Amino acid sequence: MTGHPGSPLTASPWVLRHLPLIPTGGRVLDLAAGGGRHTRLARGCGFHVTALDRDVSALRDLPDVEVVAHDLEIGAPLPFGERRFEGIVVTNYLWRPLLPLLPDLLAPAGVLVYETFAHGHERFGKPTNPDFLLAPGELLDCVRGRLRVLAYEELEVAEPRPAKVQRIAAIREWAPAPSGVPPGTTIGGGRALG
Repeated sequence: MTGHPGSPLTASPWVLRHLPLIPTGGRVLDLAAGGGRHTRLARGCGFHVTALDRDVSALRDLPDVEVVAHDLEIGAPLPFGERRFEGIVVTNYLWRPLLPLLPDLLAPAGVLVYETFAHGHERFGKPTNPDFLLAPGELLDCVRGRLRVLAYEELEVAEPRPAKVQRIAAIREWAPAPSGVPPGTTIGGGRALG
């Protein structure tokens, strides 16, 4: 995969492996998109992509991609209103106030694919600040009771450079029908349940 001219933008193997879990043709949010390596990948796979980052200069040239300039760390609400995504991709980024918001940004059957640095990475180089390193099991804690975990790893990797990472792929399940409501019943003019 080629990226923005002058920068090597190789997709994460974790994202490559789990991107196909996102419903075909769905809306994908590349959160903290950076240079856009996963934006380009998702767009190339036929997804409708929204790329969000505080610096979107590397994303401006992308056709058919919604580019959103937004600083996640200033405390402003996310600029999506009630919009939900069939997939969210986050790599090499951690801002803890964002973690509890991610499950709510997913549409039913939406998939979260997240990979970033974990405690223990400091011996390999930056980031070394514990504010930017996940605690053991932190991604699992983030989704517990809200998403079903499809895959999770907490390990040291050698490629593309030595690192200690945590990564998760998790799905937001369809909401169950309220108890006592027969399958096929519509509620409030909405779609049939069951």
